[in-house]
Amino acid sequence: MSYTALYRKFRPQEFEDVKGQEHIVTTLKNQIKADRVGHAYLFCGTRGTGKTTIAKIFAKAVNCQEPREGSPCGDCPSCREIAAGNSMNVIEIDAASNNGVDNIREIREEVAYSPTKGKYKVYIIDEVHMLSMGAFNALLKTLEEPPSYVIFILATTEAHKIPITILSRCQRYDFKRITVETIAGRLSELMEKEQVAVEDKAIRYVARAADGSMRDALSLLDQCIAFYLGETLTYDHVLEVLGAVDTEVFSQMLRRILSQDVTGALLLLEELIGKGREPGQFVVDFTWYLRNLLLLQSTENIEDALDISTENQKLLREEASMVEMGQLMRYIRIFSELSSQIRYAVQKRILIEVALIKLCKPQMERDYDSLAQRVAQLEQKVEEGVLVQPASPAEDTGAAAWQEASRKQSPTEEEASLVQAAPEDIRQVIENWNTILEGLPGGLKNFLKTAELIPAGGNTLSVIMENEVKEAFVNTEAHIKELTERIQEKTGKSIEVQIRAREAAAAKRKPNPDFKGHINMEVTFEDGMG
Repeated sequence: MSYTALYRKFRPQEFEDVKGQEHIVTTLKNQIKADRVGHAYLFCGTRGTGKTTIAKIFAKAVNCQEPREGSPCGDCPSCREIAAGNSMNVIEIDAASNNGVDNIREIREEVAYSPTKGKYKVYIIDEVHMLSMGAFNALLKTLEEPPSYVIFILATTEAHKIPITILSRCQRYDFKRITVETIAGRLSELMEKEQVAVEDKAIRYVARAADGSMRDALSLLDQCIAFYLGETLTYDHVLEVLGAVDTEVFSQMLRRILSQDVTGALLLLEELIGKGREPGQFVVDFTWYLRNLLLLQSTENIEDALDISTENQKLLREEASMVEMGQLMRYIRIFSELSSQIRYAVQKRILIEVALIKLCKPQMERDYDSLAQRVAQLEQKVEEGVLVQPASPAEDTGAAAWQEASRKQSPTEEEASLVQAAPEDIRQVIENWNTILEGLPGGLKNFLKTAELIPAGGNTLSVIMENEVKEAFVNTEAHIKELTERIQEKTGKSIEVQIRAREAAAAKRKPNPDFKGHINMEVTFEDGMG
């Protein structure tokens, strides 16, 4: 005899076997007991939550010769025929492949004939949102006033695609995602029947990976059992088959990110991919791990909602104290954006590597969260007595002068004397910069208005742009020529202009940023350190 998949073998045959949809089961049973059965139902919900299963049980129940408290007996000829798929009273239609007007017209012709035996003819139309608009219109009149012996059950995963005229003629039932606890309990129960040894931790991970779908959970568990046939199915086995990653690896990754160890984070990712781990699954699981850390920081007594083993809770609490809430929210934002991008990406690994570099290097971004994290890192270094050095040495005197100036929050006497000591031509250009720019094209003028001017020694002026985009626009042969010619026109002198981008690690000096709300310490400058 051929093997039957678990989700087919253990498909519920009566209402009592259905898990996680008690609100729907109770309502339908009460309708059957009170003989208040409707003529049209709409079952909405994500995949694998029991829509078609409950539709078939309902069809058995309304035709059962000896119903028990609203549930089918399962023993009468009608129940056995429906369970075997041989009943003429239950017609299942796949709207994905039968979505035309002609298919619905056939239904309209068939409903004119009453059932030869049994009480109701039940039409179960799966994925009904796939019907064409013409098919919906053809169904409309029949759905509104069907014969008394006809029941329509429409099932869909996308209720928003169904016309309002159809929705208004149906009783709507929304199927909820099944909880991890419910799925895990059902899987444990079925594994006892199958006499398969499975660790509780492995069961729980499969339940979480199913994302609220009982059918997906059974399919994943079936796959894991087949790979380790005859062995005890352990947590590590499940991770191996599903290409998932253990919590301990996420802990290592987070610590490398917090220490800004780009090389270590990328090497750990390479190790995971080398072991056959699925990149997309890593992104999903790491986002879930960050979510657990955020929950721990946000509220107390949240252990039951974390969905992690007891042995990992201590480690998780330790790491929750190591990272700020703002950092976690930034990490989750970056990885949430990544999870939507990676789904259809060809180079998934590259996208993950870029995201990890972003996490390690907040200076790559210019939003508030990244800026706050950079300030927090500077605070920590100052508290630890670490001397913060410039990111890289300057190649010439102009860049060195700019780096020194960019570290200061306000102009000092030393800086003022630097401008005064510069050649007269450079001083005149700096003092009359806005007037000089008036004759330039609009785009070039607007970019140069926000630039920072630094004497670079001799007859050279360094023009520091706010970012690489503006620097790339201005730093062309044509634009530099326009600028130098305009300076020569206004001053009568020829000077050399160097266009540079402000380094990502340096704060913008004009206008001065207000960090008072973010630096939780007093900053004092001693003599000689100006």
